[in-house]
Amino acid sequence: MTTINTYRASIWLFFATALYFVMNGAQLWETALMVPAWTAAPPESLFFFKGPYGLDFKYFWMIVHSVHEVVLLLAIAFNWRLRSRRNIMLILFVIHVAMRVWTLTYFAPTLMGFMALEIRPGTDAALLEKATTWKLLNYLRVGIYVMVNIGYALLLVRAVKPKEQ
Repeated sequence: MTTINTYRASIWLFFATALYFVMNGAQLWETALMVPAWTAAPPESLFFFKGPYGLDFKYFWMIVHSVHEVVLLLAIAFNWRLRSRRNIMLILFVIHVAMRVWTLTYFAPTLMGFMALEIRPGTDAALLEKATTWKLLNYLRVGIYVMVNIGYALLLVRAVKPKEQ
């Protein structure tokens, strides 16, 4: 592969990794600040999602994931001829896709269910247990996303590291 093509491959890997860091930053912010608040005492703590100014991150996450995944697929395409990169990128991509499937089949629908609930004073034990499970599994999910991002970052560092003579 020519130096120019390797350079382009590295640039796309950089963009995909940088966008992953943006996504991870948003995930960590939401996980550190918002998730503990709304899961604290449902249904009373679900007020964050209600009213004309209630929080709804749906469109944000749809845009962020869509842009990131297009760039990530382009990075894989540009790195395809670099076998050592391609294979690692594909493994990380499969893990990423598994996390997206988990998000779309469990996290998003469960969160939307919480968002649809009516706010009532007090805490419902069953809702609290469900919210706590969601929160703990979310810690795992975000941790896996961060580890995948670190994998891409390490691959990028290896790609731009000067060769030993």
